[in-house]
Amino acid sequence: MPKEVFGPDYRFLPRSELLSFEELFEVARVFVQLGVTKLRLTGGEPLLRRHLSRLVALLRTLNVEIALTTNGLLLERHADALVAAGLNRVTVSLDALSVDAFQRMSGTSESPAAVLAGIDAARRAGLGVKINCVVQRGVNETEVLPLVRYFRGRQIPLRFIEYMDVGCTNKWQSDDVVPTSELIRRISEQFSLTAIDEAYRGEVARRYAYTDGQGEVGFISSVTQPFCGTCTRARVSARGMLYTCLFSDQGTDLRDLLRTQGTDALTETVTKTWSARADRYSEVRGRESVGGSRVEMSYIGG
Repeated sequence: MPKEVFGPDYRFLPRSELLSFEELFEVARVFVQLGVTKLRLTGGEPLLRRHLSRLVALLRTLNVEIALTTNGLLLERHADALVAAGLNRVTVSLDALSVDAFQRMSGTSESPAAVLAGIDAARRAGLGVKINCVVQRGVNETEVLPLVRYFRGRQIPLRFIEYMDVGCTNKWQSDDVVPTSELIRRISEQFSLTAIDEAYRGEVARRYAYTDGQGEVGFISSVTQPFCGTCTRARVSARGMLYTCLFSDQGTDLRDLLRTQGTDALTETVTKTWSARADRYSEVRGRESVGGSRVEMSYIGG
């Protein structure tokens, strides 16, 4: 979680307020019955949840793709168990290769070497791997080309994400955003790129291949090129709140509904909530009518 939020007086949720693995499975089962084909375990940091591979094994029985997003620091320790449980692929957040920029972006005293070791362990275990890098002007924009050079030729897709105003603690300003167009120009000056057609409707990343066959790089541009109209992602927090947008200010309580009324009521509520959604924050960002609190990414993931 953001270091601005965490401190010595932080109160963690009682275990009883979190969805159990069995409840998470039941919620996922309802979504799969309604048409969901991909499940992603995200965070905060999902590898901090004890016995996570047991949840992966439960979800594996739903016969859908299972992915995980992680900061990679614990990935080396858990990669084999996750693969044995049925995890298909992992996305690792890595914003820099230099220690100073990495620590500044991640808010930790850890080293990127631990993340790179986790990536190597994930590949040895047989996981598909992607890398996500959030680019913030004046902080890690000089890391873009070193990351490109490092992952080019390793057959690990690298995706650059425009810095977003997720939650209310990161003190976001529009001047901090490095637009995708600028990143493409910088990379193209060093390596020839050619655009790749989207793999499916609603794919969030615009992908480019290196013309020399050394892999691909992608760009997620929700600030300068919003894609609200094709977004198909729902998010459920650890305590069972359903959010229909990364920038939501409130969610729908699925936990109490599941515990008191069962799966039929859960299915009905999910259907109504999703059908009625009208989220388009990235399209209206900056207007006077847009403001107030937004859920932190540490609660619902990316």
